[in-house]
Amino acid sequence: MEKESFYEYFFEDYWDIFVGILAIAVAMFLHHHNHIILSTLSAAIGIGALSLTISEIAEILSERLKEPYGSFVLTFSAVAVEIILLYIILLQAKEAPEVLNTVKGGIISAVIVDMNVLLGLAVFIGGLKFVEQEHNKETSSAYTTILYVSSMALLVPSLLSKSDHSSHVVMQASMLIAMLLFAFYIVIVIFQTKTHTHFFKQTARSRIFRLKRRLKEKHEEEEEEDDDYIFDKFPIIALIFSIFVFIAIIAFGAEVFAKDGVKLANELGLSTGIAGLIIAIISVSPEIATAIKAAKNDEIQRVVNIAMGASTVSILLTVPILMLLAYNSGIALTLDFNPLEVGALILTIILVWKTTDEGHTNYFEGISHLMFFAAYAIIAAFF
Repeated sequence: MEKESFYEYFFEDYWDIFVGILAIAVAMFLHHHNHIILSTLSAAIGIGALSLTISEIAEILSERLKEPYGSFVLTFSAVAVEIILLYIILLQAKEAPEVLNTVKGGIISAVIVDMNVLLGLAVFIGGLKFVEQEHNKETSSAYTTILYVSSMALLVPSLLSKSDHSSHVVMQASMLIAMLLFAFYIVIVIFQTKTHTHFFKQTARSRIFRLKRRLKEKHEEEEEEDDDYIFDKFPIIALIFSIFVFIAIIAFGAEVFAKDGVKLANELGLSTGIAGLIIAIISVSPEIATAIKAAKNDEIQRVVNIAMGASTVSILLTVPILMLLAYNSGIALTLDFNPLEVGALILTIILVWKTTDEGHTNYFEGISHLMFFAAYAIIAAFF
């Protein structure tokens, strides 16, 4: 019985690692035998499973670092997977230039998924359990301002492209905007982690916030006795190293997903909007699981930090890094997004502003975000 219990807990704790590595190995095997449907599916499963592992390790790191550093680590680790996935897909543009539109769609879709699916599901589930949940309204105020300014910056290359300017001018504008976004990101990191950390911390208004604080030591003692999760015993440096190791493994799966996924999308006739959404959902899925768990624990502040923080990093960090990688790879990636992508991005920011600016959320606001996402997905499928 003890032996069965050991295997049961061992599988429960480490299933994502085994499934992730096995799925990526199977994907590579199927890729070499030209089974593109099965290889793409296996690669997606492997990426999702190992992304969940990275998310769990990042969560351990975040608990040690406290807020706002905790959510910062969570969002950064998730965006690292997103960047790898998009970059490897971007490399396919040398043979198939139309892939550039999929990459652009993936950048915008990451924000759409974070702000509507992640936030919407977490707010809906948390609202059903607690009726209303309160968070620091300064958080949403700061993030919506950042996202609004960033989205306006992304409009510049798009407007130049639609105004019949040459591709050279659009490229120059895209590079300048990428540098501007990165400079803005540095300022925001200082703002978030040094000068205004109180903007991103939970206020003491949560119904169970004080209770959780009183019971924290007791819970930690119980977890030490019952939980033998190996990463809990790792020092911070080892945890960071582990994240990089799993990201490296994900890169193998991402290569298969990119090559066979592009072929499969062309065969199925998928729009670039839907392809971008699929990429975004795969990379964001671990964050969604983390956010839902936080909402169930009445930690809506953590949900807001993850959703809006990841969206901010997706624009301010993903865009400059992808532009740099594309330039070094000899690929002309510009930031001229189509009207649907830009419009959906701006409307999403407005919706998030309306649902979070008062400092409390309920299940109706969660449904509103999910409805918006469903409408966007339908339009993206036919656009």
